[in-house]
Amino acid sequence: MKVTRFGISPLVFILTLVLFSCSPKKEKSDSSDEFKQAEESLKNEIKDVVYNIPSPSEIPYMLQATGAEYNQSLLSDRKKADQYLTRNDKAALILGVYAADIGYLVSYEKTQDAINYLNASKKLADNLGILGSFDTELLKRFEKNISKKDSLSKMVDDAIHQTEKYLRNDNRNQPAALMICGSFIEGLYISTGLIKTYPKNLLKDDDRNLILTPIIRVVIQQRESVDELVRMLGSIEQTETVTALLKDLDSLQASYKALNVEDQIKHNRSDLVLTDKNLVELTSTIEKLRKSITD
Repeated sequence: MKVTRFGISPLVFILTLVLFSCSPKKEKSDSSDEFKQAEESLKNEIKDVVYNIPSPSEIPYMLQATGAEYNQSLLSDRKKADQYLTRNDKAALILGVYAADIGYLVSYEKTQDAINYLNASKKLADNLGILGSFDTELLKRFEKNISKKDSLSKMVDDAIHQTEKYLRNDNRNQPAALMICGSFIEGLYISTGLIKTYPKNLLKDDDRNLILTPIIRVVIQQRESVDELVRMLGSIEQTETVTALLKDLDSLQASYKALNVEDQIKHNRSDLVLTDKNLVELTSTIEKLRKSITD
């Protein structure tokens, strides 16, 4: 996975604002231009993250391809959508969460449930003033292609990308970043949840680990995506919601680091990492992070 080096750090952004706010009045137009450049740079940072982390349907597709069984209990409650309408930051996060849930449902051909989640997503999108993505036309297209899993997955991914683009172009970088974060965390939560809930009394440990290894690989492969999210969130306005997310993501980075994957691979002992026992701390961290988003 490509790791993007952002072109402007939060510190540089702040210093830019301070320096130009202290300039003489005749420099006002230059200050305005500099601010616009910084804003545009931030938009590009968010755009880079979108294309460097998995889309809402990508992780569910990888999970389905491993043979993992569908687990309804891992989805966020769509009936709680109305509870998230009073706060834009929460609405943006949950819109991302629901997008990942829809991707999961589509991957397992639970199309009617996916439509129900689309309706819940439309409420959130309408509340955020987002036009042309999660709308009635999408619902009609979804129902028309209900038997075509690939087409439905593409619609979900296109809808979330259109929403992110709309928010960026409307100079609403924070909700765009939060939506991306919500989608990624939900995909990771579903992945670790499938591993955690896999029956422990059906197979011997070695056979069980053999089945779970592909899913565990999916989880481990997302470490760089977490780094991408941290850099993105560090570049937007530091509200209470954003700082709380960054704190949780720091813990997630620490849990990934504790796996010591690189060193194990270096010594040809990656088999020590690819067991569900080694993901206990990581799974617990992800559960707390997801709970802070959906509560």
